[in-house]
Amino acid sequence: MRRNRALPAVLFAILVSALVGGLFGRSALATDDKVPEHYRAFTAALNAIETSYIDKVDSDNLVYGAVRGMLGTLDPHSSFFSPKEYAQMRERQEGRYYGIGVSIQAIDGDITAMQVFEQSPAYKKGIRRGDVLANVEGEDTKGWTVDQAMRKLRGQKGTEVGVGVRRRGYPEMIKFALVRDEVYIPTVPAYFMIDDTTGYIRMQDFGENTDRDVKHALHDLASKGMKRLLFDIRGNPGGPLDQAIKVSNEFLPKGKMIVYTRGRVPNSDQDYRATEDSEFTDMPIVALVNRNSASAAEIVSGALQDHDRAYLVGETTFGKALVQSVYRISGGAGLALTTAHYYTPSGRIIQRPWDASFDEYLSYTLRDQDANKAHNPSDLKRTDAGRPVYAGGGIEPDKRVAGPLEGFNPGRFGRMLVARGEFANYAQKFGAEGDNRITQTSTTRKLVARNFVVDEPMVADFREQMKADKLKMDEEAFAKDAEFIKAMIRFEIDNAVFGIADARRHLIGVDPQAQAALQMFGEAQKLTELSKGSKVKAN
Repeated sequence: MRRNRALPAVLFAILVSALVGGLFGRSALATDDKVPEHYRAFTAALNAIETSYIDKVDSDNLVYGAVRGMLGTLDPHSSFFSPKEYAQMRERQEGRYYGIGVSIQAIDGDITAMQVFEQSPAYKKGIRRGDVLANVEGEDTKGWTVDQAMRKLRGQKGTEVGVGVRRRGYPEMIKFALVRDEVYIPTVPAYFMIDDTTGYIRMQDFGENTDRDVKHALHDLASKGMKRLLFDIRGNPGGPLDQAIKVSNEFLPKGKMIVYTRGRVPNSDQDYRATEDSEFTDMPIVALVNRNSASAAEIVSGALQDHDRAYLVGETTFGKALVQSVYRISGGAGLALTTAHYYTPSGRIIQRPWDASFDEYLSYTLRDQDANKAHNPSDLKRTDAGRPVYAGGGIEPDKRVAGPLEGFNPGRFGRMLVARGEFANYAQKFGAEGDNRITQTSTTRKLVARNFVVDEPMVADFREQMKADKLKMDEEAFAKDAEFIKAMIRFEIDNAVFGIADARRHLIGVDPQAQAALQMFGEAQKLTELSKGSKVKAN
């Protein structure tokens, strides 16, 4: 019975692909006569496996694996989504769902809170990152999968769910009665004034409402006196193309090219320009980018750089200039298929080449960058004002400052502490002074004020945790990464007990990339004047 259900799914996927090709042009028609032959070969192989393989197999998994295998021969980004994965992707893009407002993972058999969305039901009641959701509706969650937990935690708006939490420092389970509500996943989690005239916006992702989030932040900061903007796009993995266009439009005059796409079939060739008038086309902007800024984030940074609207500080971005069209196929599954390349306004294609196995390509962010990378003469392009920029491998910053981890460039020891979760674990020991959401008594809880300082006793206490976790101490490496370690201790405690805006605000004061960026507003002002046709020379 499972085979009969799976085979139409494959046929439907093939038919949808053929239909899409027909709509876009005649180029797909040449392969139509091969579809029945390929389909027969596939179904024969599937039938042989199901009837003769030594163990019983799941036909859905076989089909999904086959589709993934096909896509894996194409490029690093074409991908297949099972119905569950497709639903999760749509949820992330839409940015809303009904539940308690916690992202979870199963760690050592425990359902663990990895992120608590601010102003969600869980946040308002006092659930924190690192909490183990040990009991849901009277059921022990030990050994549960994430899917099992999600089915219990989510539900209709206004309904109640009981959750019992185990937290470090509390001898007894903490019980919560949570009323499910709409949960908003912000793509702009923090914005604030750095000083009287400098605004800061952190755009960490793209979703279907990112343009609204950015617009709201811009207008709120402008009402507080913002005259210049530090725009933080570091670590942004990208998202919907239309959102990259709308965000770019906030800073570019109407009519300016933002991005253009070119593909195999004529209808994939599109030019996208700013279509709206904006209030922020003359504001000096310094944009922060790094090796983890990708795709839609590179469309924004590339457009702002090419039109001399922003001075870029940080690292060369990831280099993904492929456009994926997402198709919903049979049974709620989805297919993200590369259908075009995109180009920045100056004509740059910033896609990095990939190796046959994609290993080197996908490990790009783990390797240090070459500050003196050679360029092919054919890769040279020019911004509106004539500044040189290059194609062929990511958006290169105007000022290079290495900083893959929150603006810092720590050594192997500091990176190991992040990978092991030492800073996040340490933050679980702390609570905010005056926070009365949890009434149980803790045996080890330490209270901090909003503007606390990471002093030597706190660093010594952190070292004790490392010892308890059986981490080998390297005194020389610890000393070398001391500033990074202190910054991460404060960042994680701030994030856990006061929220991401406070955490970002304090981190900006010590973040080497951000501090370098704040020194570049003179150059940003020159670019602003150049973008308006001034003859001021940019260095």
